[in-house]
Amino acid sequence: MHNPFKALLDRKDYSGGYPVGSWVMSASPVVAEAMGCAGFDWGVVDMEHTPLDQMDLIHMLQAIAGTPMLPITRVPWNDAVMVKRVLDAGAQTLMFPYIQSAEEAARAVSATKYAPMGIRGMAGMSRGSRFGTVKDYFKVANSAISVILQIETPEAMKQLEEIATVPGVDSLFFGPGDLSGAMGHTGNLMHEDVVRLMAEGVKRCHAVGKPVGTVGGTPEAVAIYRASGFDYIGCASDLGLLMRNCAAVLSTIRAQNIAIQSEGY
Repeated sequence: MHNPFKALLDRKDYSGGYPVGSWVMSASPVVAEAMGCAGFDWGVVDMEHTPLDQMDLIHMLQAIAGTPMLPITRVPWNDAVMVKRVLDAGAQTLMFPYIQSAEEAARAVSATKYAPMGIRGMAGMSRGSRFGTVKDYFKVANSAISVILQIETPEAMKQLEEIATVPGVDSLFFGPGDLSGAMGHTGNLMHEDVVRLMAEGVKRCHAVGKPVGTVGGTPEAVAIYRASGFDYIGCASDLGLLMRNCAAVLSTIRAQNIAIQSEGY
């Protein structure tokens, strides 16, 4: 087994410049499949802020598997039982929200690994092992998991190096929404202090050899983050893109209607 997302970040000749992703908030396998067909390199299947349960997650992963998009599953919390179930469901790349310390980082990694490296429970038959058909699954599974930790507060930023260098941590991900709120700039994700702190964090991650990603709501925000050196960046979400396009279409139609009425038609 191998981890396609780790391989994606390792590519030095990436033709697209850098891997571009998005969030999948709709909890819909059809929409997830469409996002994959649209051309995103990776997509976060979010279990933290959506109604996804375990069977829903399997349906999402099955839908995405037929597209080039690589799934990242964000678990609701740093909980070993949830992590075990998500991995057995077939997720390989996990994102952990709100990691605050090296201790929490180590706990997250441990939940994804079989003994002696961690505490993941062994199941003889699961979707993760391709229903028992992966040879020596319990021996090879550890290296096939990718662990992404979210940094979302100034306190976590202060401990960035300690968190990033915990063995088994593959990459970091800065959450500008929670970070801006924790810094007193709720709703202003692009506040200069937030952007500056994130840019400094990128340099610190790179100094210890770890890739780091983030997400921007617009292409303009993505461009700013790319200039800061982020290695992989998401843009908006399926629902965000849908609602934005709906608003634009409705605005155009209503403006046309007003124009027509003013001309007396």
